[in-house]
Amino acid sequence: MKRYLYIALLSLIGLMLRAEVPSPKHEIRAVWLTTIYGLDWPQKPATTEYGRKMQQQELCQILDRLKEANFNMVFVQVRMRGDVIYKSAIEPASKTFSGKYGVMPGYDPLAFVIEECHKRGMECHAWMVTFPVGTDKIVKEQGRNSVVKRMPSLCKRFNGEWYLDPGVPGTDQYILSLVKEIVNGYDVDGIHFDYIRYPEEAKKFPDRAAYNKSGKGMPLDEWRRSNITRMVSMIYDWVKGVKPWIQVSSSPLGKYSRIPKVPNAGWTAYESVYQDPGKWLQQGKHDMVVPMMYYKFDNFFPFVDNWVEISNGRIVVPGLGAYRMDKKEADWEKNDITDQIDYSRYYGGAGCSFFRCANVLDNTKGIYDELKNVYYKYPAQLPPLKWLDDAVPEAPSEIKVRKENNELELTWDVPEGKSDSLSYTVYYAINDSVDTQTSSHMLATGVRGNSLRLPLTDETERMYSFCVTSSTRYRIESKPSKETIYYLLPYEK
Repeated sequence: MKRYLYIALLSLIGLMLRAEVPSPKHEIRAVWLTTIYGLDWPQKPATTEYGRKMQQQELCQILDRLKEANFNMVFVQVRMRGDVIYKSAIEPASKTFSGKYGVMPGYDPLAFVIEECHKRGMECHAWMVTFPVGTDKIVKEQGRNSVVKRMPSLCKRFNGEWYLDPGVPGTDQYILSLVKEIVNGYDVDGIHFDYIRYPEEAKKFPDRAAYNKSGKGMPLDEWRRSNITRMVSMIYDWVKGVKPWIQVSSSPLGKYSRIPKVPNAGWTAYESVYQDPGKWLQQGKHDMVVPMMYYKFDNFFPFVDNWVEISNGRIVVPGLGAYRMDKKEADWEKNDITDQIDYSRYYGGAGCSFFRCANVLDNTKGIYDELKNVYYKYPAQLPPLKWLDDAVPEAPSEIKVRKENNELELTWDVPEGKSDSLSYTVYYAINDSVDTQTSSHMLATGVRGNSLRLPLTDETERMYSFCVTSSTRYRIESKPSKETIYYLLPYEK
């Protein structure tokens, strides 16, 4: 009885929040775009020029639909099981894109995704599967290019799969070498680690020899956690020394540890797979954590509170299991997801990320429509990264407006010498002054460049007010420009 009362109260809170709380100005609205097995993208390998164009068109259609629903962040899977989707001197290209390991599809998928995300005002974070490197079948297909063949001392076979061993000297440097390729070669907004943990049934992982060499009297579980924490710290420090605006994040298990409210939490990051993201946050070695919170009720809400409590002011973005609405999975209802969005908004989460992209765009149980028309009806800026740099940029000049055919063209002058490092948010109001603190007055955000074209679907005579702000790569926003008043006339007077 108590459980059902709890659920009813949460649903009531959700209705109240939807009715009373406006859409936030700052919020992360993300998806995990899965490339392994072509689950989200691409649908088919490209072996011809036509196939390449179809892959690119498919990606653009995905991003267009995300943009239409005001999503603002994409975690694109760039490393799967020892294979990658970019030009690498270390690991083979994924066969997902070309049909054969080690062969690129005639273009660079990562460079293409980044460019297309940025065109649409979305951040692009490189999502890396960290320690798993494939089954025997995958290792055999990759041949001599497999890390298992090239660097066997770093790898362990466990429960039918191969893994980089976090306790072996050299594993952290190997992962860092991959991060360096991405950070040095691509304009990513973040590095995002998945499977940055020991595998299932971790207690049986065959690392006794490494532990005996370097355990130094530590309990085995503490030693394992320290191996991952050391690597996280090293990678974070290197990234910040090269491109400090690039965010470092991970997707740990959804339950950090066994908390007093849920002492029998089951599978947890800290106890079960030796992740310690709480320490990464507390030590300032993470900018964001996106825990995989694919649970309901008592297994979700108290753990959101726990993540926020240990966040050290860093960003907490609950990962929501959109796939759980599938009848073949858990057959969740739409409100199971929307209740979680409400709770995250109200209790300190900085937004949500959905697994997977296709489960959102397929509009499973109407979730895409609900996001587009209700939850994400208006754009949202990404939360500022004040702990990295809180310098406020100069404001752009006021907007100039010009009507051409069925479009309005808005242009502005950028602050001197800042054309490559700033993005812009355009605000507007109809027959009123602009309120830059209200999301409904936000026309577009994350704009790169100094212009925006708006289609005119209704030429009713009315007055518009426009202004624009600039933001740094740390998402620090300037003061607004001077407002521009524009009268739209349906015909020449």
